[in-house]
Amino acid sequence: MKPSQIAALLAGPAAFFLVLFFADLNPGHPEVTSMAAVTLWVAIWWLTEATDLAVTALLPFILMPTLGIADSQTVAAQYMDQTIFLFIGGVLLAFAIERWNLHQRIALSILSKLGANPATMLGAVMVATFFISMWVSNTATVMMMLSAVLGIIVQVEKHDISVAQKNAIAKVMLLGLAYSASIGGMSTLVGTATNLAFYKIYLDAYKDAGDMNFFSWFVLAFPVALMLLAAAFFILKFTFLRHAKNVVFDRSYFVVSLRQLGKMAFEEKVVFAVFVITAYLWFSRRDIDFGSFHLKGWGRLLGTQASFITDSTVAIVMAILLFLIPSKNEKGKMLLSWEEGKKLPIGIILLLGSGFALAKGCDQSGLSTWLAQELLFLKDASPLFVIAGMCVIICVISELASNVACIQLVLPILIAIQKVTGMPPLMLMVPATLAASLGFMLPVATPPNTIVFGSGRLRVADMRNAGLLLNIAGIVIITVASLIIRVFVWG
Repeated sequence: MKPSQIAALLAGPAAFFLVLFFADLNPGHPEVTSMAAVTLWVAIWWLTEATDLAVTALLPFILMPTLGIADSQTVAAQYMDQTIFLFIGGVLLAFAIERWNLHQRIALSILSKLGANPATMLGAVMVATFFISMWVSNTATVMMMLSAVLGIIVQVEKHDISVAQKNAIAKVMLLGLAYSASIGGMSTLVGTATNLAFYKIYLDAYKDAGDMNFFSWFVLAFPVALMLLAAAFFILKFTFLRHAKNVVFDRSYFVVSLRQLGKMAFEEKVVFAVFVITAYLWFSRRDIDFGSFHLKGWGRLLGTQASFITDSTVAIVMAILLFLIPSKNEKGKMLLSWEEGKKLPIGIILLLGSGFALAKGCDQSGLSTWLAQELLFLKDASPLFVIAGMCVIICVISELASNVACIQLVLPILIAIQKVTGMPPLMLMVPATLAASLGFMLPVATPPNTIVFGSGRLRVADMRNAGLLLNIAGIVIITVASLIIRVFVWG
């Protein structure tokens, strides 16, 4: 074990005991100090990755009942919240898409039409990855697409162009893959775990708001993600493709690869149909108002029980269907088997649950209320200053630590700030959640970055230089979009 890891392991409990025994944040209310000590220990271990994130995620379940903050049943319930089932359903759907190679067909269909030169090929890779990562985890999307992108690079290296041009094209394709996977995940609630963390914490804190579901998140986040995708494309094109403008490729590689897949199999068609129906049910559960046109949600059909059904219910129903529909080409098997189900990422589930437990503890102990009083100086601060500063801080933390851990530590603080400033809750929490996905500079910032860096074709400087520009662009886009949305939506 490295000395730095030993130091990080000791730092967590040391900070915990120092706060617990030598601080009194709110005299007469020891649970406030206790919850602050728990949060500090978890934060240190998350930020330093002293041990596996999933191991750290178990600390709230031990410490909160021990210190009398909340009973074990209350804490345990946070680790299996209904939002967790939304995540599980989305992951199972992704497993089915991967099992029947539907993702590969979608990607090759786009590349066979757009892969004529480095710029259009980059755009094709980014659009395909962006679309898939809206519904599949960022990590799984990159793993799905990596073989196709490496195939592109191999074909590029066969062309009669300079070594510098070949290297530039390889770098831009790999970075485009990683960045578009992270950006696409911002668009939907199931696209990345940070969005699900926000969804749960927001619903708990503002139960009566009734203004957040799958569709409303998409309306807010998709335009931002689309602008960021465009910014990423032009930044990468400017950074790497200035000397490869006139290079032309033969698209036959993608056409041949697509033909080798053959006609769309029965299983692919059914999985695609389930995917489309799931997306439709997520979007149309509640009424959608387009101004002159009003679409009634299917939830109305359930009458008084409509409030009992959530997006997670839809996700699990459609996932179960995949286990029940038989395969036509593999006799005796279903579209999805529990062999795939066993691959569910328990670590991420625990990480999400621990964040929900911390948020519950902050509220129940009174730590959020205490923090709100300490942040009174922000009452008259400019919304521009608050949002931009928040995005910068979260972006920096996300470069060095888990995005999910970061947002779960930050959101309870933002709830406290909202109570002080009176700003619309979504105006703080949505940009913060989006900013947590802006880890573009370092290989360790996100799994997509790590995966493409592992190809051996990128230097840290390549990712750092392009990522810095994209981080800045992301902060500006999120801040400006939030201020505009405030005028027209949040009031």
